[in-house]
Amino acid sequence: MELNNYLEAIIKPKVEYSIFSIQKRLLSFLMIVAFIFCILVSRLFYLQISQSKNLQIHAVEQWVRTLPLTAKRGQIVDTNGNILAISYTSYDVFVRAKEVEDPVKVTAYLSSLLNIEYQSLYEKVINIFVSETLIKLQIDEDTALKIVQKDYKGVYVTENIKRYYPYGKALSQVIGFLTSDSIGQTGIEKYYNDTISGTDGKYLTQSDVRGITLDNSLNYYIDAINGLNISLNIDINIQVLAEQILEKIMQEHNPKKASILVMDPQTSKIISLAISPGFDLNDVPRDDVNALMDLSKNIAVTDVYEPGSTFKIFTLAIALSEGLVDLDDTFYCPGYRMVDGEKIKCWKTTGHGSQTLIEAVQNSCNCCFMDLALKIGKDTFYKYLNLFGIGSTSGVDVSGESAGILLDKNIVQNVDLARIGFGQTVAVSQIQLVNSFCSIINGGTLNVPSLLGSYFEDDKVVYENIVTKKNKTVSEDVSQLMRYILEQSLSKTGEMTFVEGYKIAGKTGTAQKYGEDGKISQGKYVSSFFGFLNQGDEPFYAVLIYVDEPSSGVYYGGLVAKPYAKELFEGIIKYKNIPKTDENVVVDSILTPNLLNLSLTKALVELEKLGIYYEVDGEGDKVVEQFPSPNTEILKSSTIIIKTN
Repeated sequence: MELNNYLEAIIKPKVEYSIFSIQKRLLSFLMIVAFIFCILVSRLFYLQISQSKNLQIHAVEQWVRTLPLTAKRGQIVDTNGNILAISYTSYDVFVRAKEVEDPVKVTAYLSSLLNIEYQSLYEKVINIFVSETLIKLQIDEDTALKIVQKDYKGVYVTENIKRYYPYGKALSQVIGFLTSDSIGQTGIEKYYNDTISGTDGKYLTQSDVRGITLDNSLNYYIDAINGLNISLNIDINIQVLAEQILEKIMQEHNPKKASILVMDPQTSKIISLAISPGFDLNDVPRDDVNALMDLSKNIAVTDVYEPGSTFKIFTLAIALSEGLVDLDDTFYCPGYRMVDGEKIKCWKTTGHGSQTLIEAVQNSCNCCFMDLALKIGKDTFYKYLNLFGIGSTSGVDVSGESAGILLDKNIVQNVDLARIGFGQTVAVSQIQLVNSFCSIINGGTLNVPSLLGSYFEDDKVVYENIVTKKNKTVSEDVSQLMRYILEQSLSKTGEMTFVEGYKIAGKTGTAQKYGEDGKISQGKYVSSFFGFLNQGDEPFYAVLIYVDEPSSGVYYGGLVAKPYAKELFEGIIKYKNIPKTDENVVVDSILTPNLLNLSLTKALVELEKLGIYYEVDGEGDKVVEQFPSPNTEILKSSTIIIKTN
């Protein structure tokens, strides 16, 4: 019996079911189903709600093929509406390899017509893994028509925009140029690219899964939005005049580089900015990238240099503002000053002797300005330099502006301060220098310099660039006195002799250059001139002429830059028809005497008899060179440079 029970237990084991275990299994199953359902719902939500727009875009991309419709780039005009840059229609050629029926025939025709190497073009024509391949940009209309008339399957021509610059080489560094796909690469074209370029459109056609266009399919156009036009503060007539004068400077003095900057002193609007050497914007030399970048660099904004004597304008303005000097003050120049035990020479090593303040400015005496700088003191000098914006960017609308170089005030010694007083141990950009000078002569307002005048669409102004004022630098009284002193500095024989009958004020500069080793480079100078028209006791047309490393044998700013400033002012006066301040002013001319091989004493006596001003370069006792050369007609108010042995 017991054996039977045992066998029955083995054959038919007893199973006890619990209602709780069934519930657990059912609950687990339901939880798994719910979890899967949540995943599916989340996925559906992600695809249909969160990613619906992206998926729609991807879907469209799969059943359509796209060709670009380039937006028309906005015009660039000068302040008078003269066109400086304009766009016109050109054409681009594309190939869809999957649609091409005869690759050899298509390649042969296009390579011959478009002057493209056969094998490289053939590889593009048969590359079915790319939906569209660009063959060539910006072909002319006649060539585009020839391609269209052939009606090759898979070959498409679309409109593009090409740039044209009516004035060619003028303003090449200011306007800048485009990349091959019409993106601004330098200058205004780059700085205002987003405004000028607009938004490209599209031309879409329906295609099958292989990317082949469907017959009788729908075509879609998304119109391009053309860019806004830009009006600059540039006056192209003054710009062309400056370019012509700059060409003379390059021919007659063969410098490394040169530039002419004209600015409105009241607003800091840039009226002209000419830089040489340059290039034709319609024929950009892209073969040598490094050379192109050098030619396209706006040196008036990106490069810095020691300004030399033109910087003395700052020293004088600060001293006058602080009441540390008066017109009746006198200075004695023995040809040097001892500062902190170091001998610092005046440019005229024999000295200027005793002189008034105005005479010291006329003589550009280093000793006078060393005295003024030391009298002002480091803290006050730096306070004003900060107000003038020296050591910081001006904010001009040009890429790559340099802030210049200004020694940390904490390390400046008296010997450094003395040199800063006459324009050494400090470096500035041209735009920074002129803009700061404008604040001295316009009543004391430092503005942000600007090229942009406005944006416009058709004949409607969309945005006008308002003059931005930064801070005050000097008082109106000091500004008026500075204009008077600079006028006297330029016209040694009296008022209105630089340009007959007109008040022109200014200051020349001659600065030595330094090499990479920090030492003075012998025979390398920067010659410059800053001046302005002072009609009606208000400054107009502030001008800076900059000549880097003249190699004609003469390097003084008074001989290299100043004569061309006179020519520039005469041209501006004629163009603007500005009336004379005094019709009765007559400036005498005279032929320069032959002083070569004379003793210095005899030469100076001869010049004194003729009433000609002179400056002596060297400490010898015999004249070996003179500028201008003998028998050259000059104004009696001009200065002759005598070089001794």
